[in-house]
Amino acid sequence: MGELSRPTLEVVDLTVRFGGILALDQVSLRIEAGEVVAIIGPNGAGKTTLFNAVCGFVRPDSGRIDYRGAPLLGTAPHRLARLGIARTLQGLGLWPGLSVQENVVAGSNRRPGLLSSLLALPSSDRIESELASKAHDILERLGIAGYASAYPLTLPYGVQKRVIIARALMAEPALLLLDEPVSGLSAEDIDELAGLITQLRTRMCVAVVEHHLDFVMRISDRIIVLNVGRVIAAGTPKEIRDDPQVATAYLGEDAPTPEASSDA
Repeated sequence: MGELSRPTLEVVDLTVRFGGILALDQVSLRIEAGEVVAIIGPNGAGKTTLFNAVCGFVRPDSGRIDYRGAPLLGTAPHRLARLGIARTLQGLGLWPGLSVQENVVAGSNRRPGLLSSLLALPSSDRIESELASKAHDILERLGIAGYASAYPLTLPYGVQKRVIIARALMAEPALLLLDEPVSGLSAEDIDELAGLITQLRTRMCVAVVEHHLDFVMRISDRIIVLNVGRVIAAGTPKEIRDDPQVATAYLGEDAPTPEASSDA
């Protein structure tokens, strides 16, 4: 298979059990380069478990995960950034004792050598300067450069969310995994985040786990729907919106048929 035809991420028949609970049941999906794919489903559907399996925090019982055509299973989580995979968490995870810029710089997979830092060699100073400049550029692109010297706990929640994304972007990922990025955001913040993801897709593919359906419908090329650990639907936003299985999963009842709807 040629390099250009390989998906950025391919998950095949992934199964994860926690004791007697089947958390993921033969889940398969593909994410192509430059694509925004959302993974949705009710609470307990297996969305975060899927992200955790991709990132090496959960060991699957069976199945395959390939990244750019190479096996990803068995890769330690701390090595993901070097491969081009970055993830944000549901919780913010910012270091309160570091400034915004320092938090963002910490997301880089490039570091001065320990000896160079201890000896304050010019090469160490140059790398630190380059990282600071890159962090500033990312903060500027996200519209929050004015907060560079502030500390996270002094910032509005929406700004903190953008700092988390800025830190992930420092690793220059090819695959960005966003876990519930709009939780707790205002309508204005959600609009800004949707615009940001539209910009990011020109340089990377983005996978989003999210409950906010309006946001998902706006940003996604394709949507994967999980329910009780299984993929029950996959398609474009319009296809998912019109799928009765999705309505059943979310509403817990049979979706109305077109005939029934027309009588209303």
